[in-house]
Amino acid sequence: MKTGRLEAFSDGVLAIIITIMVLELRAPEGHELIDLLGSANSLLTYLLSFVFIGIYWNNHHHMFQIAEKVDGAGLWANLALLFWLSLLPFTTAWVEESHFAQTPVIVYGVNLLMAGLGYFILQKVLMRIDPQGRLARAVGIDVKGTTSVVLYVAGIVCGFVNVWLAMGCYIAVALIWLIPDRRMERAVIDAESREA
Repeated sequence: MKTGRLEAFSDGVLAIIITIMVLELRAPEGHELIDLLGSANSLLTYLLSFVFIGIYWNNHHHMFQIAEKVDGAGLWANLALLFWLSLLPFTTAWVEESHFAQTPVIVYGVNLLMAGLGYFILQKVLMRIDPQGRLARAVGIDVKGTTSVVLYVAGIVCGFVNVWLAMGCYIAVALIWLIPDRRMERAVIDAESREA
């Protein structure tokens, strides 16, 4: 089946997730610029989670620009990814409200890891549908994806020792993915040029 409805649904869910996260932000008590310092933790955790949602939206969009069809397993794999992403407002709020306490930081990392695995599974399911298709050719060896999983696991383990090392690992994953996946972008451009 075509991917349009799945894409529209996913876009809507991701927009709601971002909306929920921004609603969790609280305005500072005072009226001076210095009062924003009291909200620094909230702003930083929101920013990190916003970047992660943006990265997933960007890569999800690219993936479905070159995936030509989806089946029932793909629909369920997409829902699993959205489930883990939908927990980000909760784990983000917990990290912020606990002032980066150990357990919330570890749970945040587990949430990020599961979202990463959810994306990986969705990608594999879509590639199984068309093993010689554009998506399978574009993905090839997924160095960034594998590195991300390793860094998430490292962050979770580091969380038992030092929460700032854990957060550093999570931030490193975001930095890796700030540059969009060039493999997918090239495949999208190639597909568009063939259609023109």
